[in-house]
Amino acid sequence: MISRDIGILGYGQSIYEKKTERHLFDFLADASRTALQSAGLRMTDIDGFAVGSFQLPPDNAVTLAEQFGISLGWSYLCSAGSGAPIAAVLNAIRAIEAGHAEYVLIVAGDAYDPQGLFNMMDELTGPIRDYLTPHGFGGPNGLFALVTQKHMKTFGTTREQLGRICVDQRANARLNDNALLRAPMSMEDYLNARPIADPLRLFDCVMACSGAEAIIVGPLDRAPDGKGVRILSGYERYNHAPGVVTPIEGGWVAFRDRLWDDAGCGPRDMDCAQLYDDYPIMVAIQLEDLGFCEKGDVGPFLESNTMTVNGSLPLNTGGGQLSVGQAGMSGGLMLVTETVRQLRGEAGARQVEDAERGIASGFGMIGYGHGLAASAVVLERV
Repeated sequence: MISRDIGILGYGQSIYEKKTERHLFDFLADASRTALQSAGLRMTDIDGFAVGSFQLPPDNAVTLAEQFGISLGWSYLCSAGSGAPIAAVLNAIRAIEAGHAEYVLIVAGDAYDPQGLFNMMDELTGPIRDYLTPHGFGGPNGLFALVTQKHMKTFGTTREQLGRICVDQRANARLNDNALLRAPMSMEDYLNARPIADPLRLFDCVMACSGAEAIIVGPLDRAPDGKGVRILSGYERYNHAPGVVTPIEGGWVAFRDRLWDDAGCGPRDMDCAQLYDDYPIMVAIQLEDLGFCEKGDVGPFLESNTMTVNGSLPLNTGGGQLSVGQAGMSGGLMLVTETVRQLRGEAGARQVEDAERGIASGFGMIGYGHGLAASAVVLERV
């Protein structure tokens, strides 16, 4: 069990850009400044620091702290892709409990164009660099096309059912000025989009961009009045189903029961769900693995629910990565900042009415056909 006295005091998001001439540092700094303002803190109050970025090395959390002008008692460098920022939240709580820090700034982001993303994916791990890239590895689109095909063949899931995710998330994104893709999308638009890797089409695939997200973790009694967000539970899992190529479940299933037991609530108690969405099939798998529906029943579940901000299951209420864009490792923190925004009642036109609880998840480190990192936190308004 994690401490109920430590939680999220503030959050921030930089502008998202499809093409940029700005340096990665600018995005990380902008998100961090906004988070500090949200928490009512100054940079000099920060004594714990966690950073997630594919582009930051050879720099790290310590060298970035030097640039930010802060002295640290604890630092953490995310190393598990977009599953890692939520792990950073959990580790920040433990660091505060142990007395190593009082206020921890967690920031994640990257500054990518599509070619930069492809270059990063070609070098993501040693095995990808040495054994996939020389044979024409085409990035994650082909891998997730296989996952989608397998789920369809195993459970009868259809493109129309998965399209409900993309269409409803786009409706949410139209209410978010920071979303890069805000044009209306109908089911016909989704189904007839340009083919990418069968059965994936254009709107199934996340778009690379530049941006950053940040949160502040600290004692909840220091939160601005009525703005603290408690972390009810959280877990992480790595290399779930060792040796299985193209699995149609993720690491969430390994900790689902403990996640909900610790939280003292369940999927039906969530007022919003911010689930990692590099591809719609991964949202579908998380809905199953996290217990929103039984394994294999996500197709009918999607047909019977609406996922807009005023729907039966508000899902990725800012539009998710599929409509906002994927700024590298910021995608693993975007779902947390959006949940905090909702629980603080600060989501503006996309606010879910009376939102009190929500879940945010992370996913990353795509290896031989499956992601190696899965994480989730359940959050509650104080």
